[in-house]
Amino acid sequence: MEEFLTAHFWFAVGQIIMIDILLGGDNAVVIALACRQLPAHQRTKGILWGTAGAIVLRVILIFFALTLLAIPFLKFVGAVLLIWIGVKLLTPDEDEDHGNIQGSDKLWGAVKTVIIADLVMSIDNVIAIAGAAQTSGNADHQMPLVIFGLLVSIPIIVWGSQLVLKLMDRFPIIITVGGMLLGWIAGTMVQTDPGLVAYIPQDKAWGYGLGVAGALLVLALGKIILARRPAQDEASS
Repeated sequence: MEEFLTAHFWFAVGQIIMIDILLGGDNAVVIALACRQLPAHQRTKGILWGTAGAIVLRVILIFFALTLLAIPFLKFVGAVLLIWIGVKLLTPDEDEDHGNIQGSDKLWGAVKTVIIADLVMSIDNVIAIAGAAQTSGNADHQMPLVIFGLLVSIPIIVWGSQLVLKLMDRFPIIITVGGMLLGWIAGTMVQTDPGLVAYIPQDKAWGYGLGVAGALLVLALGKIILARRPAQDEASS
């Protein structure tokens, strides 16, 4: 039981919850759109069952992700993907919409829509959460950590997503910190890639250094893209 009280464990839990909040905005929109045609008395059920099904599916996907990340150089690929996700978080496409999500007037139809849409959209959450779980310091506790973190995040996603989205609009620094967190996780993932451990020192200083480098890389790429975007918009117009 003592191993569940370590700073590494709770830091990893915090990372997982923050990732779910930051990357769950689209999921919240999908849930709302999928359930919008349900009768009022069924909407809460649709949201709860759809979210529960999506979370179970995500746990299964993360189990496979944790297993696959033991293959040499896949952590490096995952880290590159996390950098890209972090940059996308800092530079959202303004014309992105969810108009193709079809609502259903039947409870289980709406639930099915939520689960299928979440499956398509879950690659970012799965890779990020798998990476965060590996910072817990104990490989035996990665899946319990993932499940615990996701369970804690369910009420935050279901009832708090709109509040969080409003906070993000009011305090953009939250999004910046979230993007840099993904960069941090990416950097620490590279250090423990089975194909690279022979070439990268496995001490804490290198871990922190790679984490900081990943965070700064996401921030720098995000700022470069945002700085170039106005010029691109003017050229296209």
